[in-house]
Amino acid sequence: MSAPAPQSRPDLGPADYPLSVNRQDLLRTPTGKPLSALTMNAVVAGEIVADDLRIAPETLQLQAILAESVQRPQLAANFRRAAELTAVPDAEVLAMYNALRPRASSRDELLTIAENLESKYHAPVCGALVREAAEVYQRRDLLAREED
Repeated sequence: MSAPAPQSRPDLGPADYPLSVNRQDLLRTPTGKPLSALTMNAVVAGEIVADDLRIAPETLQLQAILAESVQRPQLAANFRRAAELTAVPDAEVLAMYNALRPRASSRDELLTIAENLESKYHAPVCGALVREAAEVYQRRDLLAREED
């Protein structure tokens, strides 16, 4: 079982920060264990797996709600993109990061990344960001250049 989905939007505000102290009831690992289950005894007993130590996308969505509650919309957007990226394998995230460097990719390559994010990983916010980058890079002449 996982934390509340973003649609349920719990009423969070500054008094709830940090969630790990003040709203531990909302936090779960990606495998569904409550935060309170992450103990040294559980580690020694082999009850904790590597995926339990990663952040859950629901936790990042909750952090976005907190950021919005203190009028930090850019931070909230970053948390939402991060939540989407939890579904993307680390190697692909690194490859996307490298592809987004100026002059590293063509417009078509960036649009393929955006499509992949949207269709394969259901990451529309990240896909939109990459599409926007493709447009901006084109306007600013920052796309990869063909070698003559």
